[in-house]
Amino acid sequence: MNLENYFISLFQNKHIGDDGAVLDGFVYSKDAFFENVHFKTSWMNYYQIASKSMFVNISDAIAMNATPRYALLSVAMPNSISKKEMKDLADGFRDVAAKFGIEIIGGDTISNIKLDITITIISTVKKPLLRNTARMGEVLAYTGKLGKSAKDLKRLLCGGKIHKHSKFVDIQLRDTFIKNTQRFLTAGMDISDGLFSDLNKLSQSSKIGYRFSRRIGKDVGCSGEEYEMLVSFSSRDIKTLKRRAAQSRTSLNIFARASRNRYINRCKSHHFKR
Repeated sequence: MNLENYFISLFQNKHIGDDGAVLDGFVYSKDAFFENVHFKTSWMNYYQIASKSMFVNISDAIAMNATPRYALLSVAMPNSISKKEMKDLADGFRDVAAKFGIEIIGGDTISNIKLDITITIISTVKKPLLRNTARMGEVLAYTGKLGKSAKDLKRLLCGGKIHKHSKFVDIQLRDTFIKNTQRFLTAGMDISDGLFSDLNKLSQSSKIGYRFSRRIGKDVGCSGEEYEMLVSFSSRDIKTLKRRAAQSRTSLNIFARASRNRYINRCKSHHFKR
């Protein structure tokens, strides 16, 4: 067990374990987006930083088949930040929130030595998509293409530049895909830590293993911050899922079947490295 999982396990709460906590028809989710941990200001402008932090948080709601309604922002800003940069941050938050019909209802701002952002998203849900409901014999699939985010991160770490529409800075969420297919999906989550790492979470929650039907390299399976969807569904619904995915121009990549064998994650943890 890595340190992150160990810390989470100390709380032993039945609501912990999915992309958000489901209580009384609402989903509550929260993620941090910290300078020099998740981004550098030399990589992204302030508008892009605010936009990505919103997308990252909204992704959790989308992944649970929930409709995001409200957001609470906590922004710790360095004293050196300019009014122009503050406005760019606010514009980034507002524009993404407006795209999804979210109302920003409050939060907190404090002075800090760097830019750190945490966001709470409050969503409504009727039929949540969970991680512990995948069953033996079902097929596993992911949306879109994986691997580009890790390549672009490596380029940035080496001092290079990336395109403004790179997935690393310009996230495309799969909300339409989820709306079109949710009645056929049995389990799901977004791919934030990498396909192999998130498969491990699904495996532990649903108590299943996998038999892969295609080879997936570590450059694809370990690429984090993809924000594609990882889903399971009955094999009898494959044609339906593919047809409905095509309606939202979403590629659906079937790669495994749930089985009884033990799954071993081949990726290093992204957090709390020793």
